[in-house]
Amino acid sequence: MRILILSDVHANWPALQAIDEPHDLCLFLGDAVDYGLEPGPCIDWLIHHAHYGVRGNHDHGVAQCVKIEGRSGYKHLTGVTRPINRARLTPCQRRYLADLPITRYLSLANKTFLLVHATPRDPLDEYGPGEVEFWRRRLDSIQADVVCVGHTHHPFCLQVDGRLVINPGSVGLPRDGDPRGSYAVYEDGEVTLKRFDYPIEQTIARIEQSDLPSRSQQLLADAFRFGQLHQPRLLPVGSAATSVTSATNIGLGE
Repeated sequence: MRILILSDVHANWPALQAIDEPHDLCLFLGDAVDYGLEPGPCIDWLIHHAHYGVRGNHDHGVAQCVKIEGRSGYKHLTGVTRPINRARLTPCQRRYLADLPITRYLSLANKTFLLVHATPRDPLDEYGPGEVEFWRRRLDSIQADVVCVGHTHHPFCLQVDGRLVINPGSVGLPRDGDPRGSYAVYEDGEVTLKRFDYPIEQTIARIEQSDLPSRSQQLLADAFRFGQLHQPRLLPVGSAATSVTSATNIGLGE
């Protein structure tokens, strides 16, 4: 079974559309909304293509109409894009977000999978870095072979005491300095972390056509173009970093 693992789409429809990965099953780890401005088609895609999913903190915020006020950084961008995201969703799409479970256990490919957006201890908000000792403490009482998480927008894959922790990174808004989208593929106990190109300027064009303040538009454009805030840099065209796919493989013993 070939399993596609996605997280943190963040209303970036050009990025989600660009994924062209053969798979038998799709898992979604939360945060379909905010930052980008096309939440509707992203949620429709998830409804029809993601076989199992869990709720992210941004999904919860949009579904429950939680207001965010921030003067800088990603908190500011959440605050200014959330009203637009909520206004652009149908009641059915908002219900999809509200109905997503906080955690989910699945039996797949002869393994027990745990899906959670952040961490098992704090499913919506705790930041879980790619560090073995951090996850060893979080998984002490967790009965799962494979733990799939998102939230950090940084892809990683770890072996932790015989269990596999997979963070596929972010489809729609990476934060590791690489603006390409990312996802993971699990097949036969092997995990491949992949990066992919997408038409970033199409995403930015939607932002520039919006009524967002010019400062917010610029912050968002920088976040999408550079894969992070405050340290703008463009990857050289034609370099190894701009190839369509890069991969890291880590196996899970049978």
